[in-house]
Parts: sequence; C-alpha cells; structure tokens
Amino acid sequence: MTRRESMRFGAVAGGLLALCAFAAGDFMRAQGGLAWLGALVLTALAGAAAAHFVVDGRREGQAEPVVDQPSAPVFADTAASANAATQDRAGCERDLSLLRQVAQGVYGIEALFDGSGRLVWISPSIARITGWTPERCLEVADVLELIVVESDRRLCRRVLSQVLDDGVAQDFELRLTRMDGAVVWVASHWRRVGGGEDGAFGLQFSAEDIQPRKETEYKLLETVTELRRAQALREHYLLRSNDERQRLAALLNLIRLGILYIDTDHRVLYANRAMLEIWGYPPDANLIGTRETVLQSTTAPLLVDPTGYVAHIDEVVSRRTAVSELFEVHFRDGRIVTDQSAVVVGGRNGRGIGRVWIYEDITESRRVSAQLVALAERDPLTNLYNRRRFQEELDRMLAEASRRSSQVGLVAFDLDGFKPINDAFGHQAGDMVLIGVADGVRRIIRRNEMFFRLGGDEFALLVPDTDEHGLAELASRMVEGIAALAFSFEGQQVGVTASLGMALYPTSAAGGEALIAAADEAMYRAKGGGRNRWMFSVRRAGESGPHSG
Repeated sequence: MTRRESMRFGAVAGGLLALCAFAAGDFMRAQGGLAWLGALVLTALAGAAAAHFVVDGRREGQAEPVVDQPSAPVFADTAASANAATQDRAGCERDLSLLRQVAQGVYGIEALFDGSGRLVWISPSIARITGWTPERCLEVADVLELIVVESDRRLCRRVLSQVLDDGVAQDFELRLTRMDGAVVWVASHWRRVGGGEDGAFGLQFSAEDIQPRKETEYKLLETVTELRRAQALREHYLLRSNDERQRLAALLNLIRLGILYIDTDHRVLYANRAMLEIWGYPPDANLIGTRETVLQSTTAPLLVDPTGYVAHIDEVVSRRTAVSELFEVHFRDGRIVTDQSAVVVGGRNGRGIGRVWIYEDITESRRVSAQLVALAERDPLTNLYNRRRFQEELDRMLAEASRRSSQVGLVAFDLDGFKPINDAFGHQAGDMVLIGVADGVRRIIRRNEMFFRLGGDEFALLVPDTDEHGLAELASRMVEGIAALAFSFEGQQVGVTASLGMALYPTSAAGGEALIAAADEAMYRAKGGGRNRWMFSVRRAGESGPHSG
C-alpha cells in the first residue's frame, strides 16, 4: 500500500470511527451522563487511528529520491521505512478490527449517503430494527424505497435534498417498513458531511427506535379520545335524561292513575297530579320530602276505615313483597279506590330503592259494571232476574243442595186473564200488570227466595232449604196475593189470577232440566183444573192429584 493510499484509508477509517463515536454518543446521552465517557474514549480512538496514517508536511511534500545503487545509509533508511510501514499496517488492522466492533455495537441506525442520495454504508443495527440486512440495503438502487413507508418517502427525499443544499441539519420522525411488513417508528437526524479538498458532500443518517414511545403515545391518545367520547356521551345522555324526565312527568300527569313514589326512608320522592286529586290535595301541593306517616294522618278523615287501611300498608311494607295484591279503599263520599304497590329494584345490593304505589278510582267503573250486570241478568221491565240468571242460580242451588243433602223448591206460574187485558187495553196496560204482579210477589216472598221473569207472563221462584209443607204455604200466599191485585184502565177495574206448578228437588227430579219440566207439568195441570190454584208435580211419589188452595 502506497503512502498516499494509506493516508486516504486512515482518513476514512478515522472518520468512520468518529461517526460511530458520534452515534454512540447520541445513544449514550439518552442513557445517562456517565455514558459520555464512552463517547470521549471512542473519539480518542478515532484520533489514534488517524495518527497511524498522517505524516508531517515535510515528508508529505518531499519528493522521493531515485537511487541507482543503494549505499549503506540509504539501505538503512529503506529498512527503517519498511519496518515503519509494517508497523503502520499492523496498527491499521487493529484499528479496523476495533472499528468493526464499534459498528457492530451501534444501538441505533447509522448510515452514510453520497451526494446523489445513494447509500454508501449502513450499520448492522438495521437488521435488528427492520430485519433488512446491510448487504440487502446496499445492493438496492434506492434504499428509501426499501425501508421507508411509502407515505413518508416524499418528505424524506425533500429533507435529504434540503440538507444537501443548505447544510442545516434536520430532525423528524418517520416510519420504516420491516421485512415482515410491520411498521416501526424512528426519530431521524440528517446532517451534511464532507466538503473537504475534493468538495464532495454526503449525508449522515442517524435514527433511534421510538416504537415503544409511539405505542405509549397512541395508547395515551386513545385513552384521551375515549375519555372525551365518554364525556360527550355523558353530556348527551344527561341532556337526553333531562328531556326524558320532562316527557315522563308530562305523561304521568296526564294519566288518570295516581302514582306515589316512597323511598327507603319513607319519604315522598314523587307524586303525580292524579294522586293529589284522588287524595284531596290541592293541584299545586308539593309533597316531596313528606314522611309517609304524615300522609296517612292527613288522609285518614277521608276514609271509611282508616285503621284498616294503615294496617294494610304496614302489612305490605313489612312483607317486602315485590308486587302487592289489589286492595280496595272505601271513601266516606262513596268513592272506591284500589291501590297496588311494587318494590323499585335498584341500588348496589339489589335490595330496592323504594316502593311505588298506584291508585285507581274505580267508582265509575263499578257503577257501569253494575249497570252492565243488571242489563245482562235482569228483566228491564220488572227489574226481576231474567232467564239467564235463573239458569245460573238453579244450577248453583242444586249443587249446594246436593252437597248439603237439602231440598230446593221450584215454583213456576203464569197469569190467568193477562192476554185479554193486553188485547183490550194495549201493551202498555199489559206492562203495568206485569210490574204490579212483580211488586206484589216481592212483598210476599222471603229474602232467600229468588224471583225471576222468564218471559211474557211466565215467572219462576227458587226456594232453597224447603220442603213440601213450606212450598204449599208459599203457594197459598202467592195465589191469594195475586188475586187481590186490582188494576184500572180506561175507567174499568180489572184483575188477574195465577196458576202455580211446584216441584221439589230431589223428590220430583234429579237435575235442573227435569225439575223445570216437573214444575211446568204441574202448572199446566193447575190451569186445566180451573186456574187460580197451585199443584205439585205428579212425579212426586205418593201424589195422586193436585193440591190447591
């Protein structure tokens, strides 16, 4: 190796070592203050390596003499020079070995680019960070295409050109593409190097792996974003909750059910307008915070049985039932109100956060229901029970008599002389006769005996817990009472009589239909026997003929 080549090699080696020292210094600064000592040692090694190849100005500038025949002194100088060159070469090899070790130990990425942007050298740490080997990076025409994420290449090339032009170092973050397709973030530093005797410039590229920091930043950003989203959702739901509360309050004030909410401390938390109206409070009364015992004391004068109602409340609360059964509350003014309550489930232990009471004024519905029942089971003219109710009561009484081994009497009758009155004076006169007969028989029968109009001028009477003698006495009173009724139409006095037929369960029949048939048979025999009389069914054992009174 010539002296000039040795000088150039020494300069490159010294620069490389200095570059590695600089890169190591960047890394060591991140690790702590004591690491600067390592940077200083590497810098000293760079100076020592360069010293092996530097000659003074006199030797560098002096022309080498051409000697035809070596003399003893010249030979001695030549031998000394050879020995010095051998020593210099050995020192260079040692320094190169040290440089390789330093380059292998560079933690971040170090690289050199020439003035055209082509990679000249890159540290082996590129393989650890990206998976790409230095050889692979050097063999491609544009290493930026290989290792830089596509969306960051334009910025990278623009910064590279700017640093070469103005010589101002640039720092920025970019993403490198790993060989496995993953992306790694690095903090890069670009500075211009060179510009010596030959005037050529190049670029030094230093990069530090910041992927863990970026992941932390992303997680922090996601956390902040999630917190902001949660805050926005909380505000949104709070606004919706307020709106929903207003809508719910408006709805609850419109319904006719009284609603009262009592918390676990037995204080009022909510009462709607219907509740205030049902319990006699002014429409603008504010019951929030009122104790339950105060409510009971103020409403007690309105109730028929305030003591029983308080006992009902205490029982419901003490039993802790999820939903109570309907309970009727009777007011002194005749109103009937039902209440029902339910535990409001909530709280951390799930034991409930209070109880809601629902009140309904059923006074009107009861009145309408009674009217509907009356229309369904009563004769609209005489207000007697109709045929439908007769059938229901007959089945019920027969079943009760069978269970108790008692007897049930059936009296069937129609009116004698009703059709002539109806034909002569019209249906209105006939209706008056029917009403008069119904009222007259009501005054004769007892409370437990049920009176029915089956249709037209046909009537029936059910008598529980009776016998043959009792039926005979009843029939005699009815025949006499009906015959005593007098009606006046168009100045004429008219009257009617009745023909009665009687049957006794289970003596005359074993079932309802058979009992009706037996009574009808006896009634027709009474008519055939002269009317205005009563007869027992011939199905009765030992009965040979009618009994009349």
